[in-house]
Amino acid sequence: MLRSMTGFGSGQATRGAESLSVELKSVNHKFCEVKVRLPRELGTLEPAVQKQVKDRLSRGAVEVTVKRAARTGTGLVPQVDVGLAREYRRAWTELATALGVPDEVKLHDLALFPNVIRVEEAQIHLEDATAATEAALAAALEGISAMRAKEGESLAADLAARLALVSTLVTELVALAPRAVEEYRARLADRIAELAKGVTVDPQRLAQEVAIFAERTDVAEEMTRLHSHLAQFKTLLSAKEPVGRKMDFLVQEMHREVNTTGSKSQHPEISTRVVALKAELERVREQVQNVE
Repeated sequence: MLRSMTGFGSGQATRGAESLSVELKSVNHKFCEVKVRLPRELGTLEPAVQKQVKDRLSRGAVEVTVKRAARTGTGLVPQVDVGLAREYRRAWTELATALGVPDEVKLHDLALFPNVIRVEEAQIHLEDATAATEAALAAALEGISAMRAKEGESLAADLAARLALVSTLVTELVALAPRAVEEYRARLADRIAELAKGVTVDPQRLAQEVAIFAERTDVAEEMTRLHSHLAQFKTLLSAKEPVGRKMDFLVQEMHREVNTTGSKSQHPEISTRVVALKAELERVREQVQNVE
């Protein structure tokens, strides 16, 4: 089954106190290139995220965005320095004893002392965050793979239709090749008769000239290879593994055979088919650029 390189997927997961979301976007690329955008506190996870993506996707430029859900609206949480509060409490008791006054400090009073309670970014639990990232990324990969597979079905249908047209044009070329030689023989005979003006023409010499022309314009080998490339390409349409690079190579080879055919033949009908083949193969090549 063909898969496109274009797709989108998302996933969310919660592990312990950590909740994360992952979004994946992919577009065409010759290789598998993964760019990861992580929260600063999760920067160490980048190699693991890249590996998880590359284990699942073989081609495409993939953009991974990981977001960590904030526990509060601002992403800040109050942090309590219990040790500092104990020291404030000790100092308060010492001062009350020294002055001979009642020790009436309350919790509210301690909380108001500088730095006992301060607002900071929430501390991350790396183990939970790692597990949540892996789970969210796995869900996102499922989504993007399903979308790429759906796009691949459309690509396969389009490529199959174009290959059918290419096969038809190749069949017509094969049928036209002998006719081109016969038409050349007739034109040559007429031309010689016109120039000779009644002088007898050596039929063996005429046959020799026609044979030279036939050999020079023979495209049998090119058509054989073209048929072979088409058969291989059709087989790849149902392959389970990524085949984009193989398809790209086969299209290049088919272009090569068609170009050679065009350079050999001077027959107008063959030239017309060659032009049509080039145009259709270019459309095939453009579609293959989307295949994983």
